[in-house]
Amino acid sequence: MTTTSGTAKVTLPADNQILITREFAAPRANVWRAYTEPELIKRWWAGRKGTVTSVEVDLRVGGRWRYVMTANRGFEVAFHGEFREIDAPARLVNTEAYEGVPDPDGTAGLVTVTLAERDGRTYLEMLCEYPDKAVRDMVVDSGMESGMQESYDALEQVAAALA
Repeated sequence: MTTTSGTAKVTLPADNQILITREFAAPRANVWRAYTEPELIKRWWAGRKGTVTSVEVDLRVGGRWRYVMTANRGFEVAFHGEFREIDAPARLVNTEAYEGVPDPDGTAGLVTVTLAERDGRTYLEMLCEYPDKAVRDMVVDSGMESGMQESYDALEQVAAALA
């Protein structure tokens, strides 16, 4: 199966939004599992940027999640949020707060992930909505795109390898 390495597309549809689209060479059920199961998330979330040290997922509406990694340069990176909507394996809505800023929850994004399957391949659409343009631009300027490309390449490998 042809992989889709480095093919996530990032657009800015509104002043407070980031839209990410990507195709994965794996069935939707596998992408969902890799995206939501802690032991699988540990295998892809850091990409080549570091080592995942902790993944907590309480996959229910109102449940919390938190991912932590130690970056290759020795510092810790952590994100957390709350699940708002779950429609497995098609849709997941959650908040996402980066713990490295002064007010993580005040600058949190609302992330809506939609997964569609065609011919055994999965099409992801991720809409990230932030409180304002300044927060959106901070995320864009953080280098998130290169890290996301690596993470999604690894996610595809994990999902494609699932039986």
